[in-house]
Amino acid sequence: MRGTGIDHAQEVHVSQSGQERLTEDELFELLSNRRRRHILHTLINETEQVDIGTLSQEIAAEEDELAFDEVSSSDRKRVYTALQQSHLPKMDNAGVLEFDRDRGTVEATPALEDIEIYMDVVRGREIPWSDYYLGLTGIIAVVLGGATLSVGPFALLPLSAWVAFAIVALAVSALSHRYYARQNRLGIGSSPPASSTELEYEESA
Repeated sequence: MRGTGIDHAQEVHVSQSGQERLTEDELFELLSNRRRRHILHTLINETEQVDIGTLSQEIAAEEDELAFDEVSSSDRKRVYTALQQSHLPKMDNAGVLEFDRDRGTVEATPALEDIEIYMDVVRGREIPWSDYYLGLTGIIAVVLGGATLSVGPFALLPLSAWVAFAIVALAVSALSHRYYARQNRLGIGSSPPASSTELEYEESA
């Protein structure tokens, strides 16, 4: 089972007075579907209400790799039905958006302002950052231990050089972590981020 570097018992606080908290499991359930990620991404970047028809056409265009105006009415309706019957009610119940079925609109709730959404993995390798740092700590411990005891190849350089190596390794890792976390966060970039645990989208997921 792939780790996420996040304790699933932990709860995400949302800015809704007196309302429920969104758990990590509920958050990842919402993010497990690309259509729902597209909706969240759009709402984070929009200040007004979003029309479901427009949203459906955008998603259909993305899935079929077509221009917005090239989407057929049948494909748009297919996505519209899935959003209206499944995805939007699920997200409304979770409190991350307000779905007005009568008007055919959705809008963000204050919850989106407080939720930092990103997949905490080393991109392309699916390694949790927690495991990465644990491994790096072990390597640094071996290097500094060997340098202190002047064992084998570690005796070729002074201890100060190995300490400098450890500092640089930690600094580079921290900067990389910050960069990838920012790139994977919803709302960054022109399109919804794809998850390393991407699931095939389903009509009624």
